[in-house]
Amino acid sequence: MVRVLVTGMSGTGKTSVLEVLAERGHRTVETDTDEWCEWVVLPDGTRDWIWRRDAIDSLLNEPSGRSLFVAGCKTNQGDFYDRFDDVVLLSAPVDVLMSRVQFRTTNPYGSSAVDRALIRRHVGEVEPMLRRGATVMIDATLALSDVADRLEALTHVDVPRVVWPGTFVNREEPGATSPCDVR
Repeated sequence: MVRVLVTGMSGTGKTSVLEVLAERGHRTVETDTDEWCEWVVLPDGTRDWIWRRDAIDSLLNEPSGRSLFVAGCKTNQGDFYDRFDDVVLLSAPVDVLMSRVQFRTTNPYGSSAVDRALIRRHVGEVEPMLRRGATVMIDATLALSDVADRLEALTHVDVPRVVWPGTFVNREEPGATSPCDVR
């Protein structure tokens, strides 16, 4: 069974692509719920919405014959990176993200100016950290079916990895010129 974490900023299409993958028969888990996350108070007094360690551990320990796609973007997700076969960053330009979150009807986050300002800040501060931890980066401006195809290809472990234009791979390979080298 292949386990893939799909991460990225709000508006990159994590939830939407999981819906496509579920329709294709894959097991998918969107972690942005109370079942998977909890609020904690940080040492500076601020609150953070993080993965519940017990819930994520149980999820990743479940035996299953199907591939598992998990979507989320939490400050403690790096604690689990070694439990995933791939960590995939979906990335899109800020103007695309702003358009998507402002007008979506399935999630209220991003509808306010305060939310959108925070997303802009996270693109500059958080996405670079996600990029460093990712094994694959996919251009989230591609058609949803194309993003799903690229994610689904990661589950074919017996087939040589295909890397399409708009997909970046972060692997320690000879000649790689940056942490996410274009292939």
